[in-house]
Amino acid sequence: MVRPEAPEDDPASRRPRRRPGLRWIALIVVLLALAYAVLQAVNALPHWLDPFGEKTKDRSGPAVLRSIQNLSRYEAATGDFQVIVDLEKDARFLPGALRGQRTLFVGSGSVDAYVDFSGLSNGALTTDKDRTSVTIRLPHARLEKTNLDPKRSYVFAQQRGLFDRIGQFFSSNPNQQQQLYVLAGQKIQDAAKDSGLAERADTNTKQMITNLLRGLGFKTVTVTYATSP
Repeated sequence: MVRPEAPEDDPASRRPRRRPGLRWIALIVVLLALAYAVLQAVNALPHWLDPFGEKTKDRSGPAVLRSIQNLSRYEAATGDFQVIVDLEKDARFLPGALRGQRTLFVGSGSVDAYVDFSGLSNGALTTDKDRTSVTIRLPHARLEKTNLDPKRSYVFAQQRGLFDRIGQFFSSNPNQQQQLYVLAGQKIQDAAKDSGLAERADTNTKQMITNLLRGLGFKTVTVTYATSP
């Protein structure tokens, strides 16, 4: 049996066909929006109601002593520093709302300045015949590496794209936290070099040595330096 053809002015014949690709795109957008809503709802729950909440258990072993070193140096000065690290990561072909993150990290730490006495030679200290005048030759002060305080260092603010939020919800990246600490330590170290901390340590060491030798009976104390800072 031959079915009659639909007339040309039939509205069904002029209705545009739906593309399957648009349905998949719409479905993906809805799923992403749903996942985002679930993440926001879970983050707003109290910790005792959160079905995905974490419970921390310390299973670490005891600390092991690896080595002991004798120190022959004078801690002459210390500087306390704070820096704000603004770290931003973007994807090349995706908007920041989908992929990318920006983190503001407050890093607080200290840098010590010290004078090393272990390299002093026998001729570093000379006296006159009457033992009333003494001359001592010291090395210039050096800076220790940054001692970042984890109790005063923290993430102040963070903005993440949708994909980064979903990825961080299911897995954590400890390398990112380490990168923030490393950057903060480097910036504090650079600030310590330009702060005059080493020069202050030289002055404090000179005053300490002068008072010490005068306490031993020397009336004239001269402090010189063996190397340039």
